Amino acid sequence: MSRDTNDRHDQQDRSFRLDAAEAAALDAHWRAANYLSAGQIYLMDNPLLKEPLRPHHVKPRLLGHWGTSPGLNLVHTHLNRLIRAHDLDAICVWGPGHGGPAVVANAWLDGSYTDTYPDVTRDEPGMARLFKQFSFPGGIPSHVAPETPGSIHEGGELGYSLAHAYGAAFDNPDLLVACVIGDGEAETGPLAGSWHSNKFLDPVHDGAVLPILHLNGYKIANPALLARLPESELDDLLRGYGHYPLHVSGEKPAEVHRELAWAMESALERITAIQQAARREGATHRPRWPVIVLRTPKGWTGPAEVDGVRVEGTWRSHQIPLAAARDNPEHLRLLEEWLRSYRPEELFGADGGPVDGVLAHVPAGTRRLGANPRANGGTLLRALPVPPLADHAVEVDAPGGTRHEPTEVLGGLLEQLVEATAERRDFRLVGPDETASNRLQAVYGATDKAWDAETLPVDEHLARGGRVMEVLSEHLCQGWLEGYLLTGRHGLFASYEAFVHIVDSMANQHIKWLRTSRRLPWRRPVASLTYLLTSHVWRQDHNGFSHQDPGFVDHVLNKSPEVVRVYLPPDTNTLLTVADHVLRSRDYVNVVVAGKQPCFDWLGLEEARAHCARGAGIWEWAGSESADREPDVVLACAGDVPTQEVVAAADLLRRHLPDLAVRVVNVVDIARLMPPGVHPHGLSDHDYDALFTRDRPVIFAYHGYPWLIHRLTYRRANHADLHVRGYMEEGTTTTPFDMVVRNDLDRYRLVMDVIDRVPGLAVRAARVRQLMADTRGRHDRWIREHGRDLPEVEDWSWGARG
Repeated sequence: MSRDTNDRHDQQDRSFRLDAAEAAALDAHWRAANYLSAGQIYLMDNPLLKEPLRPHHVKPRLLGHWGTSPGLNLVHTHLNRLIRAHDLDAICVWGPGHGGPAVVANAWLDGSYTDTYPDVTRDEPGMARLFKQFSFPGGIPSHVAPETPGSIHEGGELGYSLAHAYGAAFDNPDLLVACVIGDGEAETGPLAGSWHSNKFLDPVHDGAVLPILHLNGYKIANPALLARLPESELDDLLRGYGHYPLHVSGEKPAEVHRELAWAMESALERITAIQQAARREGATHRPRWPVIVLRTPKGWTGPAEVDGVRVEGTWRSHQIPLAAARDNPEHLRLLEEWLRSYRPEELFGADGGPVDGVLAHVPAGTRRLGANPRANGGTLLRALPVPPLADHAVEVDAPGGTRHEPTEVLGGLLEQLVEATAERRDFRLVGPDETASNRLQAVYGATDKAWDAETLPVDEHLARGGRVMEVLSEHLCQGWLEGYLLTGRHGLFASYEAFVHIVDSMANQHIKWLRTSRRLPWRRPVASLTYLLTSHVWRQDHNGFSHQDPGFVDHVLNKSPEVVRVYLPPDTNTLLTVADHVLRSRDYVNVVVAGKQPCFDWLGLEEARAHCARGAGIWEWAGSESADREPDVVLACAGDVPTQEVVAAADLLRRHLPDLAVRVVNVVDIARLMPPGVHPHGLSDHDYDALFTRDRPVIFAYHGYPWLIHRLTYRRANHADLHVRGYMEEGTTTTPFDMVVRNDLDRYRLVMDVIDRVPGLAVRAARVRQLMADTRGRHDRWIREHGRDLPEVEDWSWGARG
């Protein structure tokens, strides 16, 4: 009989039995959590119903989600029992994050909420505070937010829970990560892709993920797709993903308690067997990890019927089953009846605290789900041993005298970093199938790519235990890395620039998480999430227009300024310097844009350090201004290709207009353009004016969409004199120089811009302007005949200028 056939039959082994006392204690805890969940949604006074419920006891605005809460409470109750019975190190990712009242209720029951917020005591006054603060001005959000102890997942936007769970499990060999997946979330593309994460989980070095697919039948208004599949079809689907399903369903609490306790014990037994086979016996076959499928009614134990229509078990219970409880006497009566059905007098003592029977299966100390330090990863974070930059910096005897591929050089630094973290295993590189394409392949000298699926003799660098994560899903890369960082480790996300947009919304959610976490003193700083965006807009030689979009920077700079940072290093040594900074940073989302093609080396290592520390500075060697004369024009640049074109334009101006005083300013930290009241890295008006002048024309060559520069600088004194060149949505598969010509970012156009905008030059330099325009026309004819750029462009270098 095949392994799969055996799997289909061994569900009949029910050796584990839940005795009556255990079942009663579990039910008491579940009822207490349900009572506390409903109380948070509805009550602002009379928390223990010591007097009849009155309208003024009910909140004036009823906000939150009841429908998923009973299921989450059930899972939390049984995870408590499993953790305590086996002394497990475990956390849980709550996919239906809108079930916030459930997770908060459980944290209050196990005491971790009071440990975190001492004013919310485990007694009647504390319960009253717990209830009133939920979705209330000055209180806490309705979702499982950063304010919730034990959480690493907001859940406000659905689809990312399982990827977060796997990210938390990677390189955490003793950790069990339970993950509750809502049936609405299960319909999303990212979640569907996340089922394949089991092919990247190493049973030797990684922990285990226990997915719990909670099917309560409905979303906010419609049936849930997977809940309508026959059990056999869903079973086949999950087995096709490589999982081993354990099914639990029912509407009778006693029966469901027995079934769920058995399923969790069976799942843990299977996980333990998989890990022992790999760690002790050297098993190498890909295991079939368990998944629990839990079917319970939506809004279970809530009002069965309201205003003559069915509520429990339908979409009507998704948010507020009794929406008019404050104003409608019948709704108020039903609310009191509902709350009293949990028999709170049996669950809470005279002081309002939970009785011992309710807490019989609750773990102690850091074993509590609300107190596990891995869900507050900054408490475990260790400094990253970034190698000395001098070991990897390129020699620069003179600006522009040599060329290197910046990301290839960075790959050598990352290889050494991976080697330095080989034993502690707390650094991973993630990306969508493009590590070598992005010239970071040196890391394979220190580690392989994580892989636990079939391998063929032709394959390279695939192995269990690898710490490069490649999968052609930006959502998975982002989710894995977020889970990894939030549990106290480090990492880097390398992506093609155009397609990082796929995770725009995930980036937004993570930025919001960090912003909120920064304002919670008990949340310790975690390693920053850093994007390395390469294969960028200006060098898409193989792919063309479809791969040209530099707008992720615009997206990020719209977000919370205390959290976001954007860097555009112009050459190899500045990239190394920026990398050193971002890899050591905490609680930021960093975006680093750097090319992988050979580019000029402008600055030596120490010059790069000083320049990056300034964030923006004058390159005196490139300009032609003198100490006793203010510049006639400022040529500014941000990004490697714009920098090359600006320096080349400065060279042309030296040769053709030698009397013109030109200042060249390079910007690495794009936030330096903003005022300090808008972004903490912003330049003061005095420093900005000293750099860019108050009244001279500024021609700014920018890597991305030009409107961003205008938006960042519109408050500056010389904004009216600022002219920005950048990407104008003109792209195709063409030569490198033709890309900048098509978008009017080329050196000849920049010289023409100077002539057009410096007072008095239009007539005096008409001949030079005509020469520049003619060269652009000659360029177009040349590439159409020869398929390559003009020789004076291909062969140009600052060091060889005449």
